[in-house]
Amino acid sequence: MATENGAIEARNATEIERIATVPDWYEPYKISQAIRAGGLIHVSGQAGIDEQGRTVSDDFLEQGRQAFANVERVLAAAGASLADVIKVGIFVTDMAAHLGHVITLREEFLSEPYPADTLLEVSALAQPDWRIEVEVTALDRR
Repeated sequence: MATENGAIEARNATEIERIATVPDWYEPYKISQAIRAGGLIHVSGQAGIDEQGRTVSDDFLEQGRQAFANVERVLAAAGASLADVIKVGIFVTDMAAHLGHVITLREEFLSEPYPADTLLEVSALAQPDWRIEVEVTALDRR
């Protein structure tokens, strides 16, 4: 925000705010769904789980769509959207089988200018039936 003399007022860069949805399926694990700090919103990895913490399907695309929907929900709780995302991290358990699906998910949920992205294959995620997990960093435009 600009002052009368044109100087830019900085937000308190040391302030940290926890963002959560209701229900907060991460609370039992002592994890914040997101943290607002330094002009950014950092969303923890979201998997293909419903509001009760149950995996929605064994299907990769269904899990991926739910993971991105969960990211959207957490961003909304922070007053942001996928349009504010500047960095995405996608973790998959089988890159060879699902790279095409990851591209499909990026096309469905992200838009120009596409955010920076890291895609990693991992040997396992937190639950044995999870196939994908998505984390993002977004601009805090509030």
